[in-house]
Amino acid sequence: MRLPAVLFLIAISRAMAGSVPIRTLVFPSETSTSYVEMVPLKPLNLTAFTLCMRVATELKGERKVILFAYRTKYYDALNVWREPDGRYSFYLSGDGVMFSVPDLGALQTHLCVTWDSRSGAAALFMDERKSLTKFYKKGHTIPPGGKVLLGQDPDSFLGDFEAKQSFVGKIFDVNMWDSVLSDSTIKDMVSGKRVPRGNIFDWETIQFRTNGEVEVLNTEL
Repeated sequence: MRLPAVLFLIAISRAMAGSVPIRTLVFPSETSTSYVEMVPLKPLNLTAFTLCMRVATELKGERKVILFAYRTKYYDALNVWREPDGRYSFYLSGDGVMFSVPDLGALQTHLCVTWDSRSGAAALFMDERKSLTKFYKKGHTIPPGGKVLLGQDPDSFLGDFEAKQSFVGKIFDVNMWDSVLSDSTIKDMVSGKRVPRGNIFDWETIQFRTNGEVEVLNTEL
């Protein structure tokens, strides 16, 4: 059998087994210049969302770590953080909601955040385990027209970064929906089953732009 045919059959067998290469973003060091700008499939004009990612970091100590940043022209519209005290949080244009959950580490973790404006219900998932539900920003709408970044927290539209808030580690499989996914769908996602792809961000087709010291690797789930 010719080599190209062998490679083709290997690729097909991997795809059938679910072992498909996936792009992984690696932020190797603490900087104020390294980030990735993601291009959404449609504007982030949201009254509900599910945001999921796979992440690993060895950052510890008394400092904030940005995991996801959506900045409009005048303010932060949606930021996800690891707080200095080890809690995890997200902020919608003002004070945030906090969750006391196990800390991230060098081992890869599947992290999801959900929120619904109608009730204000907010929750965080780590490797399919769900936090208690909190109520936050009932009736709020996340506005369109901003920029989404991984790796940095912009204090202006696309700048004023602080190295001591930057992300160091790896992030990939970032997906976002304009609805709250069911607990069972998130569980299926963690186990590697196929679920409906994100209609705001779909990591399999996402377009992004890197800046600074960001490595893009192909790995397998």
